[in-house]
Amino acid sequence: MSMKTEKSLTVDKNWCKGCGICVAFCPKNVLEIKDGKVNIKDLDSCIKCGQCELRCPDFAIYLGGE
Repeated sequence: MSMKTEKSLTVDKNWCKGCGICVAFCPKNVLEIKDGKVNIKDLDSCIKCGQCELRCPDFAIYLGGE
């Protein structure tokens, strides 16, 4: 039986001010700024490193588990 928990990337666009910090720190180019807010453009490339969550000053992006 596996105890692995899968994390998922979540963006709260109501909290995002479009600063782009998460985009700058993402090592896999998963995020982009679109219409003034962060957008997930390539979720399949996400390695769930947590850099976006760690760097976001507004807590608008996070990795959630089950």
